[in-house]
Amino acid sequence: MIPMTDVIEGVLKRDRAIVTAGLGAVTLASWLYILAGAGMAMPGGKSAGMLDGMMAAPATWSISYAFLMFAMWWVMMVAMMLPSAAPMILLFVTVSRKPAKQARPSVVALVFAAGYLAAWSAFSIAAVTVQWLLASARLLSPMMESTSLALGGFLLVAAGIYQLTPLKDACLRHCRSPVYFVMNRWRPGPLGAFRMGCEHGVFCLGCCWILMGLLFYGGVMNLAWIGGLTAYVLIEKLAPMGDRIGRFTGTVLIIWGVAILAFAAPL
Repeated sequence: MIPMTDVIEGVLKRDRAIVTAGLGAVTLASWLYILAGAGMAMPGGKSAGMLDGMMAAPATWSISYAFLMFAMWWVMMVAMMLPSAAPMILLFVTVSRKPAKQARPSVVALVFAAGYLAAWSAFSIAAVTVQWLLASARLLSPMMESTSLALGGFLLVAAGIYQLTPLKDACLRHCRSPVYFVMNRWRPGPLGAFRMGCEHGVFCLGCCWILMGLLFYGGVMNLAWIGGLTAYVLIEKLAPMGDRIGRFTGTVLIIWGVAILAFAAPL
């Protein structure tokens, strides 16, 4: 007779494999969408993500275009943030199985992930609003990067200062310590999983929102910036000294931004 502990361990491994495969598939699909240009057709039939420095005519904002921008931002956030959230989600699978109260931990874990991504949906709405305001003020190029040195310098300084604040530290602590989060904020059932996902997503949002705002400096469709910020978020959240790296990065961003502002023309 197979010991019950072996049965549970086998089921747990299966659940973790299902969730890992699901996260990998969603992340891969998101990156493919970005590489394809995030659905934005440009002149000549080319997509925005595949143009390197080529200029196009400024977009005309409409409801449909705003929805397209929201989809672009949301999918980009999935691609950039889901990899760093994977350890938290996989831990959730493990903890969900042990109380023997969750019949399908893999399903509940995906509900948790949905809550996490719901928080980034709110950020995507805010990002589209800021993008529209900057575009209306002619402070963004057609490739969605800042055309103003002063704006770019301000974004860098603001991001650097935020990296050094207690709020940043508090949010990063929750992102770097998923066990602490689960122990102190556990809620049973699918609804509880969704609420936990939203809460952890808010902590993640508090940790990284202004870093994502730097896309307006480097270019929202600049693949190098997207990839670089994704790698940085992974390091900050998962590396042994990620919190210290974050503070060092904040100092560098402030110096970088001040240097740009010193030579910037008025907005």
